[in-house]
Amino acid sequence: MLVLGLTGNIGCGKSSVSNIFMQNGIDVIDADIEARKIFDDKELLNKVFLTFGDSIKNEDGSLNRKALGNIVFNDDEKLIELNNLTHPQIKQNILSQVLKYKEQGKKIVVIDAALLIEDDYLPYIDKLVLVTCREDIQIERIKNRDNCTEEEAISRINSQMSQSEKSKFADYIIDNSNSFEQLEKRVLEFIEIL
Repeated sequence: MLVLGLTGNIGCGKSSVSNIFMQNGIDVIDADIEARKIFDDKELLNKVFLTFGDSIKNEDGSLNRKALGNIVFNDDEKLIELNNLTHPQIKQNILSQVLKYKEQGKKIVVIDAALLIEDDYLPYIDKLVLVTCREDIQIERIKNRDNCTEEEAISRINSQMSQSEKSKFADYIIDNSNSFEQLEKRVLEFIEIL
């Protein structure tokens, strides 16, 4: 089974590429979905509340993701703390899903994760696909999607490893600086190669 890693920085269109893979019958394990699921674990959720305080707790006792995001995207040390709490569990869940797909005899599975390189998934994948785009487009997409200021968008971009640094690890780079139709054409060509 071919295990493809799919990564790209915030606002570059990694999720769009992921959706095109799924629409073409390729199984995708989404790290963001796994990250949301882990907060069903009350023990882990309580550790996060203890670490970051009640300001990230909704009235019903659930996690206020936006409040947590505002803390970690503006403080590298806090982001590292959160990642140390959550990432081992996320990785364990993702790798057990890869194993399930392998047992089912699947030909290809994609691990979709923004922090694929940073969280040391490279030993578990066969090829790395990086989605990139021009920074001005990236900023506009983040502002529109997250309803935030340009400064907040730039802060989120700067909290991640740069696109040029990530490209050093990539086996394939898909540029998403243009229209969705052009992106789809590139991804379909890539699927044909596979």
